[in-house]
Parts: sequence; structure tokens; C-alpha cells
Amino acid sequence: MASKNLAPNIALTIAGSDSGGGAGIQADLKTFQQFGVFGTSVIVAVTAQNTRAVTAVHPIPADVVAQQMAALADDLPPDAFKTGMLATAELVNVVAAGIERHGFPHYVLDPVMIASSGARLLAHQAESAVTRRLIPLAAVITPNVDEAAILTGRTLRTVEDMEDAGKSLLRMGARAALVKGGHLTGPTVTDVLVTPDGTRRFPHPRIETTSTHGTGCTVSAAIAAGLALGRSVEQAVADALEFVHRAIATAPGLGSGHGPLNHFTRVSGEP
Repeated sequence: MASKNLAPNIALTIAGSDSGGGAGIQADLKTFQQFGVFGTSVIVAVTAQNTRAVTAVHPIPADVVAQQMAALADDLPPDAFKTGMLATAELVNVVAAGIERHGFPHYVLDPVMIASSGARLLAHQAESAVTRRLIPLAAVITPNVDEAAILTGRTLRTVEDMEDAGKSLLRMGARAALVKGGHLTGPTVTDVLVTPDGTRRFPHPRIETTSTHGTGCTVSAAIAAGLALGRSVEQAVADALEFVHRAIATAPGLGSGHGPLNHFTRVSGEP
């Protein structure tokens, strides 16, 4: 029998299920596995989707979401965790209350609003609940430029705009903000990490591909995995972005729409 002190670190995902396997809970658990942490999950919604479209979203009853969080807190408390798609204002508030009640540490907030296919994954009325309840709890928030624009009320067209939005998110209570630049144009994709100590830019050559489904989920899950392993926010972010860049570059080309990444790609530092 394995010694208890050799048990792996635990990372938790609180998000929606993606029947296509490329995003949401499925992408998160694959990412946790690749980083060598034990993945647990709280499912807040079930979706019917593939690489082309989201055809149905079924939120899980709020009391069942709360019970999932309580069950994990009682026996498998996470070393770090993330939230993804939360669907409704009621579920945002239930998740926020659970985070506060159970004291889950090292929170990575991926403010999922719109799927790669264009489908709405967060009700409009839930946006203020994310701002009011979740951002102040976050160790890191990971919006793309469109999500950062909604949350901050800014127009983001440049890397400097992204830095300003990140600073706004810190003023709103987040302890760090990774603003992702993939939705801007140009040959280089620059992601910007803003912390109280300053800003750091992460540039990568743009990869012309349609295999981008689940990119945001995978980035936030990889950051949560790094934090669960005891890495600093900056190191966890750097490792996550390297992982996702390779996962996009080696994507399997599945589906006829926005295809999934290659979650089997190596993690930074592995041979």
C-alpha cells in the first residue's frame, strides 16, 4: 500500500461538462492528469456540444452543486481550484458561498462567457455576480480580451489596453490577472500577467489553426495545477502558457469546427 505522504496534490474544477470532450470539466481533468495532480470536479451544468455548436445547456440544481462542494471539502479538499462555465447568477452565488464556507485555497477564475462557437455560456444577469462575488476571491483571473472588456467596461485593442484592464481587475479585488491576447490580430499573440509587483508579457508566434476549442479552460486548469503543486503564480502561468501553446501546435485535428487541443502534449520540464 502506498504511503499516505506520497499522495498526489489535488486540483478541483468547478465547471460545465462538454460532451465533445475538448473544453470544460473534460479538458480540465485531462490537464490535471498531465500535470501530475489528482483531479476532482463539481459539475454545474451539462452541455450538448461538439466542435461546431452548443445545442443545449442544462444547469445542475443549485443544492446539488453545493452538496458536491461540501462532499469534497469533507474528504478531498483541493490544494488549488478553478471555476469555468457557471451558467447562471444563482450558480455563481452558490459557488461563491461554497468557496467562502469551505475556505478552498488558490482560486483561478476563468470567467467563461461565450463558447468558441459563439454560444452564450453565462447569462447576462450573472456578469455582475461574477464581478461582485468571485473576483474578490480570485488568486488569478484569466479573461480573454473580450471577457476583460465586459468585466472592466474598457475597449481593448492593444497590449497596453490589456495591461490597463489587468490593473482594473486588481482594483476590483483579484490578486493577479492574466489577460489573454489571442482574440487580437497580428502575427504574435501576447498574454499579459498583471500582479501587484508589476506586469509581464508572454509573447508567442500566432498559430493559424481552428483547433482552439477549450484553450481558456486548459490555461486556467494548468495554472490551478501549478498552484496545487506549490508553484508561484508567475511560474504557474508561464508553465500553463507553454503547455497550451504546444497543445495548440500539435492539435489532433478532430471535428469540422473549432477542434480540441492536444492534451497529451508534454508539460514544461518533461523530457
